[in-house]
Amino acid sequence: MKLTERSLVLYHASPAVVTGFEGDKILIDTPSGQKKVREKDVEALHPGPVSSLKAVLAATAPEANFGEAAEFFAGESPSYTELAELLFGTVAGDHAWAAWRAVAESPYFDAASPSLPIQVRSAEEVAERVRKAEGKKAEEAERASFAARLRATWLAANRSAAKSSAGFPISAEDGVRLPEDAKFLQDVEALALGGTEKSRALKEAGIPETRENAHRALLASGFWPLARNPWPARHGLTLTSSSTSVNDPADEGDRLDLTHLQAWAIDNAWSSDPDDAISIDGDRVWVHVADPASSVIPDSPADLDARARGATLYVPEGAARMLADESLALFALGLSPVSRALSFGISLGESGSVAEVEIARSLVRVTRLTYAEATARREESALAPLFAIAERNVARRRAAGAVFIDLPETHLAANPQTGEVTIEAVPDESAAAMVREFMLLAGEAAARFAFKNGIPFPYVSQEEPEIPRDLPEGLAGEYRKRRSMRARKVGTIPADHAGLGIGMYSQVTSPLRRYGDLVAH
Repeated sequence: MKLTERSLVLYHASPAVVTGFEGDKILIDTPSGQKKVREKDVEALHPGPVSSLKAVLAATAPEANFGEAAEFFAGESPSYTELAELLFGTVAGDHAWAAWRAVAESPYFDAASPSLPIQVRSAEEVAERVRKAEGKKAEEAERASFAARLRATWLAANRSAAKSSAGFPISAEDGVRLPEDAKFLQDVEALALGGTEKSRALKEAGIPETRENAHRALLASGFWPLARNPWPARHGLTLTSSSTSVNDPADEGDRLDLTHLQAWAIDNAWSSDPDDAISIDGDRVWVHVADPASSVIPDSPADLDARARGATLYVPEGAARMLADESLALFALGLSPVSRALSFGISLGESGSVAEVEIARSLVRVTRLTYAEATARREESALAPLFAIAERNVARRRAAGAVFIDLPETHLAANPQTGEVTIEAVPDESAAAMVREFMLLAGEAAARFAFKNGIPFPYVSQEEPEIPRDLPEGLAGEYRKRRSMRARKVGTIPADHAGLGIGMYSQVTSPLRRYGDLVAH
């Protein structure tokens, strides 16, 4: 077929109208705009003339009996021209695209190109294609019905939210139906959790495809309960604790018996995993730390699971623990009359610096106190020396350039069963500051011990911050100070921790909560 102006061709399987010629190039009008192509890039469909591309796209195929044509050509491979003449007779140029598309989409024929022979399908193949087409049509109708229900639910929820802050209704009367509609909400959930940027369900319902809208739609439909927390999943984390069993450690005979010392595990009132305690023994202080490393062997299943998690995840609903929940009964301090520990015995110099360090697996007898209880008892003879040592350590670190930031803390808790949410200010208890100083002493002591004994070790350091001289007063100044701090570094070569005012430091006091501390143990 010789192409002339206003001939109809196929370009990338779509209709295009020839509008002119430039040398060996053909100018065509396509649905996406004007193109300049080579003759081999197009396929002739009708010599024309056609009215316009718009008319071609709007035209419908002439009436035809595809079943009779299939019977007539059964066992043969007619050309498209032969098949079109039998089906439609003479086809006008404006209708040629619609006629070709009708043949190509027909279940009776396998038509890949108008220039190639047409394959006639068997009765069995036709029946299967008809079945699939009807199933697809039914699915599209079902999706359209769901989109209307999701839209109704969305509108009802937004009307309700505009009138009241009580939340979303579960569904409008003609809204989303669960559980039957759950299959259509999967991509909405994927968008809400950050797994994709698109949602076919939201798009078909006319709802902007944003993570926030996906979240609202899931709440409005009742697919998510109001208490659903999506944030861990958005960061690839889980809300469940490790399920990998931890072995009960054997009763080693070489543990140092420190049960004669008063050992205090002092923490927040809501803490359920006490992993450190402190004692004083004459001129030596002891920091006792939970000892899961006595049972969690490197590269064991429990170790690999903890390594993958990195830390216990604390959320308002509770904790997703790095080690299995059963590890608390085995290793947490003060949950049984006698606890196993890794104890850091620290002798202090005149300035309060770490002079000598002893590290031993031990047995300790721990008494638990809240920060408030310990603060109230700070003048008692058993606790007063601890507060005095902590205050001296603060002075030592301050003289070394430590940065102290005073920002308020809050405790947020949520009960998924009742929906109750509590937000409480954490009191600024002096006992909390005291315990912090002992944890810093333990970290400094462990680092010095490892360095002295040539043990490869995870040292924690921090470069000196650049804090502006003219800080604003109050919270703004404290926040600006925090923003000035450098990121901490972890490596096998010790260096100053400028923020803490400590020359050599590591973290060793939370092996039940932080994998780095478990590695150090």
